[in-house]
Amino acid sequence: MGRNMGTRQLNRLSAKTVATKQNPGLYCDGGGLYLQVTSLENKSWIFRYRSPLTKKLRDMGLGPVHTVGLSDARDKAAMQRGTILSGMDPIQVREEENRKRAIEAAKAVTFSRCAASYIESHRPGWRNEKHGDQWKDTINTYCEPVIGALPVQDVGIGLVLKILEPIWTTKPETASRLRGG
Repeated sequence: MGRNMGTRQLNRLSAKTVATKQNPGLYCDGGGLYLQVTSLENKSWIFRYRSPLTKKLRDMGLGPVHTVGLSDARDKAAMQRGTILSGMDPIQVREEENRKRAIEAAKAVTFSRCAASYIESHRPGWRNEKHGDQWKDTINTYCEPVIGALPVQDVGIGLVLKILEPIWTTKPETASRLRGG
């Protein structure tokens, strides 16, 4: 009797099977989801698919069994099947999302961290140690309370003026140094 190629069996594995599989290998749950066993302690989920872009067979890790349960692995595999149906490669989509997160994290660098990094990178070029310490003290005294915790991209002219205006007439050299730094 021939196999019906129009339908594929899903959910072939049980939670008990996943917990007890010991022999190394790939065990199919259906729909591209596989349990990968490399040892008794090392089991993970793999989504195997053919890229709609390159037509190459690809394996996408979905996480270790101790973190991602059978039900969650099935949900993740279903999401990836949807990505493929929309004509995209799931691994490329994930890589792009990771790049976007990295860019957002870089944008979220606080003024304090950026100022400290600036001082440390320029310190070797300054005439003496005192100059670096003076920069650090000035920023800690005048900038930290106003913008220290803010992401750098959120610091605008209004905030800079909030720092400079109170000291412009009483400490013009300090204000000028802050404005120019």
